[in-house]
Amino acid sequence: MNAPRDEQPGLSLLVHRPGEEPTLLHTGLASLEHGLAIGPHTTFNVGSVAKQITAHLILLAARDDLLRLDQRAADLLPRLKISDVTVADLVNHRSGIRDAESLLSLAGFRDLDHYTADDLRTLAYRQDQRAVPEGSFLYSNTNYLLLTEILETVHRTTLPDLARHRVFGPLGMHATHFKTDPRQVIPRAAFAYQATHHGWRHTEVPVTLPGPGTLWTTVGDLDRWLTHLLQRWQHPHQLPWQESVDYEPSDHEPYLYGPGLYADARPGRHAVFHYGHEQGFSAAAHVEALGLRVIALSNNAGLSADRVTAAILRNLHQQPTLAPNEALVRAAAREQPPSAAVQDQPTPDDLGQHTELGTFTCDQALGNLRLTRRADTLHLWRRGTCDRLTPTGSGIYAGNGYSLTVPSGTGQVDRFTLDLDRAPGLTYIRQ
Repeated sequence: MNAPRDEQPGLSLLVHRPGEEPTLLHTGLASLEHGLAIGPHTTFNVGSVAKQITAHLILLAARDDLLRLDQRAADLLPRLKISDVTVADLVNHRSGIRDAESLLSLAGFRDLDHYTADDLRTLAYRQDQRAVPEGSFLYSNTNYLLLTEILETVHRTTLPDLARHRVFGPLGMHATHFKTDPRQVIPRAAFAYQATHHGWRHTEVPVTLPGPGTLWTTVGDLDRWLTHLLQRWQHPHQLPWQESVDYEPSDHEPYLYGPGLYADARPGRHAVFHYGHEQGFSAAAHVEALGLRVIALSNNAGLSADRVTAAILRNLHQQPTLAPNEALVRAAAREQPPSAAVQDQPTPDDLGQHTELGTFTCDQALGNLRLTRRADTLHLWRRGTCDRLTPTGSGIYAGNGYSLTVPSGTGQVDRFTLDLDRAPGLTYIRQ
């Protein structure tokens, strides 16, 4: 079913109740330039939803005796310096390895700079100790980049070929592909957009990271995958594949994390899910032990698929007799983005009014960072961009997605610690 909508990017939605045919709703345009509407065959980048496919392939490799889940990852990845990390640690984000994309952002990479999975693995191999205590959860895309390298090593083939032969082909997911090259053409692909005061702009960048993301698919194909996952969910009081990989506390209470899946294991709420956000796209795939499947895909950066999914689930759980198409229509209408456009990036303050505090480097990250002081505030510079840091405590300053801690006042700074959301504990020393 297609719903009328203004000429803007939108959504592809699916609800599949057990014993019923799936219900679909599509809103908005896949291409603003060509006026192409989103439909059942439109493919979207689903970001981190891909992790469950990668984890599934790892479990299959363990079943086929190509590796062991309790095996040291360094046995399969000789360049890995953190020797006590296991394959299972990578699967459930307990390796303590920092997110390499976060590290790369410190070098000042801009939106249209191109980097590859190999570039990020190189950053992973620079790390020589865990960023968090052993057994602690640290969500990191690097874990799944390393799992991809493990799969390609033990199978002697590429992840896209492996996934096509072991998962996508057998399940009839013929519109699903791991994208490995930014120049690769994905059939019926949507473009992703963000609203600005100057109109819509494209958000895709020339980067592909198959394994942790870069999976293109449709709501119908994702429903086939969730149906397969549900069929493997043989014990209603046990989570999928829990006999192989433990589900342990994650970064989002009360949810657990297992083989590429978050899980709600509370009594009466058994469900597994994952959300994805990549280059302006967002995605959500949710399946419950009793069989309900909900999928949301968006190509509008202001329209988050996880929020839409939460609204659909509220509608269905609060009104069990509600028709699925009505639940979809209500959720899509309610979660429309605000009319105000996203602000363009502000320009930094005049450099001439800043006092230099020094240039700093870290052996775990590329490039260098500069600190300046203006009045009572600090500013962090990387490759010409500037973040104004907000004081939040004694010697602690907050930036966008990170905090910076200096051991003393800002008059003389010889070192500081940078804690990014997915790459904590980085020590920077004055050059």
